[in-house]
Amino acid sequence: MNQERSLLYSLAKSKCPRCREGDMFPKATLYSTKFAAMREYCTCCGQSFEPEPGFYYGAMYVSFALNVGLFLVTLFLLSLFVEEVTMGMLIGLILVTSLGMLPVFFRLARLLWINIFVKYEGPSTQIPQKSHI
Repeated sequence: MNQERSLLYSLAKSKCPRCREGDMFPKATLYSTKFAAMREYCTCCGQSFEPEPGFYYGAMYVSFALNVGLFLVTLFLLSLFVEEVTMGMLIGLILVTSLGMLPVFFRLARLLWINIFVKYEGPSTQIPQKSHI
């Protein structure tokens, strides 16, 4: 029994935007030196994960927005718990959190970007396979 998966499920589990079944990234590589490794195509529906050369340049803007959000949340939380926020304290905390979130934001930016352009079509058993030749 196939149930329609949501966009949030697809983003949280790093699934293919077209069928939301195949994995975009290899398992157990999030916090490793291969966090940027990405599959070439979906193993379930055949969707290419790099539709054209340079496709993910736009994802850098998404990543920038995610990091700005992280900066603002960090500044807000710091101002709640610390009486006087110094520049050194803010820079140090931002460096630690942004480096810690780098693999997550990298993947999330790519997932958001490809989901803008590749629409969900249904379970892989109900849509035509794409050729990845």
